[in-house]
Amino acid sequence: MSMTREATEALIQEVLEVYPESAKKDRAKHLAVNDQTVEQSKKCITSNRKSLPGVMTIRGCAYAGSKGVVWGPIKDMVHVSHGPVGCGQYSRAGRRNYYVGTTGINTFGTMNFTSDFQEKDIVFGGDKKLAKIVTEIEALFPLSKGITVQSECPIGLIGDDIEAVSKKSAKEIGKPVVPVRCEGFRGVSQSLGHHIANDAIRDWVLGNRDKDSSFAATPYDVTIIGDYNIGGDAWASRTLIEDMGLRVIAQWSGDGTLAEIENTPKAKLNLIHCYRSMNYISRHMEEKYGIPWLEYNFFGPTKIAESLRRIAGFFDETIQANAERVIEKYQAGYEAVIAKYRPRLQGKRVMLYVGGLRPRHVIGAYEDLGMEVVGTGYEFGHNDDYDRTIKEMGESTLIYDDVTGYEFEEFVKRVKPDLIGSGIKEKYIFQKMGIPFRQMHSWDYSGPYHGYDGFAIFARDMDMTLNNPCWRNVQAPWLKGREAAESAAAGN
Repeated sequence: MSMTREATEALIQEVLEVYPESAKKDRAKHLAVNDQTVEQSKKCITSNRKSLPGVMTIRGCAYAGSKGVVWGPIKDMVHVSHGPVGCGQYSRAGRRNYYVGTTGINTFGTMNFTSDFQEKDIVFGGDKKLAKIVTEIEALFPLSKGITVQSECPIGLIGDDIEAVSKKSAKEIGKPVVPVRCEGFRGVSQSLGHHIANDAIRDWVLGNRDKDSSFAATPYDVTIIGDYNIGGDAWASRTLIEDMGLRVIAQWSGDGTLAEIENTPKAKLNLIHCYRSMNYISRHMEEKYGIPWLEYNFFGPTKIAESLRRIAGFFDETIQANAERVIEKYQAGYEAVIAKYRPRLQGKRVMLYVGGLRPRHVIGAYEDLGMEVVGTGYEFGHNDDYDRTIKEMGESTLIYDDVTGYEFEEFVKRVKPDLIGSGIKEKYIFQKMGIPFRQMHSWDYSGPYHGYDGFAIFARDMDMTLNNPCWRNVQAPWLKGREAAESAAAGN
């Protein structure tokens, strides 16, 4: 049963009561009741602001946005985590960015390269150490196409000149060495790390082949930008795009290569999946190279069909006819998936809290299965993300920005969703509460979820999670103690 606007507003006020006055005033700006008539989300919700100390934010840092998201999946480059060992180890292969290649030979994504900062490096600086590392990497892995320097917090604090080292090292090894000033303390979340990484690509990589005329262009050249190939997502998307008769010349950055990034300015259209992480570089290429860009959504058959037609609209009648053939080709398959799973999922209510594009992009896939998203929010969204979300969400539903651990738990207790889709940090809390949960950052070790084939996996996973008989036997530990106390008080 959907909540009314009054009930949702009352819930927000009730949850805020626990905070001191100043914290209450701040957090109230980040919680809202959806109103589809609002054209600009800044009128009802605040985003991209510093988290309050002590409220258990679920955000990451700028280093996570650069190394963990944008640069890390570029498979034929070595990405050095410049600083203490922990950040690199934590970010190594954590996102399931699938790729084709041989690790240590022509792909390096699952390896941890770190300068392993020690106390003496903090005191005396790490520039000489970084230069030596670049030399050693070239000797050990000569087939790598380049190196990035992903700076961790100490680098910015002690003032190492990674730009000078990178320029000098690039000349010595004859390959790109890209310095990325993504120290974790920068900005309010991992979002600035995306921006910094995009700027590094713009300044150090993108123009490398501008004067190269050997690229054999076609009128149907496109790119996939902002797809990190989680569980094979980019491959599933690429299949549909190529079925339309388009040629994908670059894939950013899941299963992507340095050469593909350098060739991107030759594209006729940039297709962007994760707007939050890659809109910066797409806007730059539009301004400098005149390449238009288009957001697309390949979650669920409804949004897939809409996106295929929008993409085809940029090209000729042949591509437009091909798009219709692709939709028709998969129709029987996705209708069978809906016929199988919708009766088992119809009317189930979902609350989401994820990063990137997922808080809005997956809404259509749930709706294709007869489910309703009753709450959603972004870890590091900006207001242009919420502008896009308002129209996707039902009237009077909950929207929460940078939601705290306490707020999320309280909202869940009151709204009582049938399923939660969020991240690894929240997973075990809600499972212990006996609530079905899907880890929607890395697809809970499943996937792909993009494309028509991915929709079948998505539907299976939601059904498998929600209708698992284990939930009938799960009870929160604190409820067990309460039951025992109540039973004793009653004299049983």
